[in-house]
Amino acid sequence: MVDTSPLTHRQILVVLAGVMAGMLLAALDQSIVGTALPRIVSELGGLDKLSWVVTAYLLTSTAVTPLWGKISDLYGRRLIFQAAIGIFVIGSALSGMAQTMAELIAARAFQGVGGGGLFAIALSIIGDVIPPRERGKYQGYFAGVFGVSSIAGPLLGGWFTDGPGWRWIFFINVPIGIAALVITSSALKLPVRRREHSIDYLGAATIIASVTCLLLYLNWRGKDYGWGETGALALLAGALGLGVAFVCIELRAPEPILPMRLFRNPIFCVGNLYGFLAGIVMFGTIIFLPLYLQAVQGMSPTLSGLALLPAMVGIFATSIPAGQLISRTGRYKIFPVIGAVLLTLSLLGLSRLGADTPYWKAAIAIFLLGAGLGLTMQTILTAIQNAVDRADLGTATGATTFFRQIGGAIGAAAFGAVLASRLTVHLADEFGGNAPKADTNNVQAIQALHGAVREHVLTAFSDALDDVFFIGVPVVVLAFFVALGLKEVPLRTT
Repeated sequence: MVDTSPLTHRQILVVLAGVMAGMLLAALDQSIVGTALPRIVSELGGLDKLSWVVTAYLLTSTAVTPLWGKISDLYGRRLIFQAAIGIFVIGSALSGMAQTMAELIAARAFQGVGGGGLFAIALSIIGDVIPPRERGKYQGYFAGVFGVSSIAGPLLGGWFTDGPGWRWIFFINVPIGIAALVITSSALKLPVRRREHSIDYLGAATIIASVTCLLLYLNWRGKDYGWGETGALALLAGALGLGVAFVCIELRAPEPILPMRLFRNPIFCVGNLYGFLAGIVMFGTIIFLPLYLQAVQGMSPTLSGLALLPAMVGIFATSIPAGQLISRTGRYKIFPVIGAVLLTLSLLGLSRLGADTPYWKAAIAIFLLGAGLGLTMQTILTAIQNAVDRADLGTATGATTFFRQIGGAIGAAAFGAVLASRLTVHLADEFGGNAPKADTNNVQAIQALHGAVREHVLTAFSDALDDVFFIGVPVVVLAFFVALGLKEVPLRTT
């Protein structure tokens, strides 16, 4: 007989320690790898394969996220969460031992299979052990994982790369993962409700293939070969066609990976649309803010990580009070609405940064970014988990992570495309059509420029980044109106 009585506050904190260790593995990976990429390429070679170090992980982690959530509903959270941690740790070790770029890319793809389950199942476990009405009290812990990773990632990446070597950005995951396995083995006691089931293998294969086509279009074919090129359009058509096929399969499957009935739930639909839009802005901004700080302001990778500290302060400053208010009042709708407003103000501020803008102005916009995210992401997840049946908790949580990551992939690709096109325009404006032959894809090459040429290039770069941040404004404005349509229902106390 499994004990289903509520956990005490002390027990919850012990469980959260293991869960957050798993979440930290995935969160750090999003921010620590980029700092070391130039050193990795110089040692392993293969500059033309550089983007695949990131794309391989993003592709597999996003594609398998819905599958992890569904499997955890069927077989129990602890075992599946530990399996995800184990795969991630093995992939990390293999990445650290890679001797060629091809080996590293393959190891990163394997690592992503585990990474796709870390967020989805961790958030599902939180839904299992903490009632929605009480979850706000612990919201600061969850926000802290993302805040710490956003700052510690670039700092650790720079320190490991300059110190013991880039391989340690992967090896560091091994002791953290082992600690997470030990804690979850001893502290995570959750009931497993066995029931008759069948795995929807066809649906899983179809959605993985659809997401793979979409991410290859966004991160490889379209970016490298052109968005309207034949091969790129074939991938886009494949993504859409397989997406339609997935819906048809799920409507008939006895145990669907992503039940279509969930989309009849207005909170599930509105919440995931908001998460998708917020993901576009969040991932896009996180990627290109360090580029502004390093390329335009001339900061080192380590210093640019410290310069993002206001974002972490903003996350804590809003997520903890908001969580307390949600627990006290049971109301949550107002927070994503205010969060969208703060994100809009942040992007407007970032879109006005120049080459000679003092850091304190950038810090205000960075703080507002963190404050907006602190009010939104965990609140939306709480609303969705509260609105679905317990049997669908893992599936719904996996879907929320999935839609946010798809938004992030689209945001990163869209922001990158805007930067490339607008940088060409602004360089032409600055130099009258005679732009220098500087490698504008290389931060070190930009910083090595001198005199008037350097001044004009930095101006063009900052103007292009202003355009990048400005295109995020209509996205968060749309998210504001989406949040207004979020239905508010009483939060469960069990």
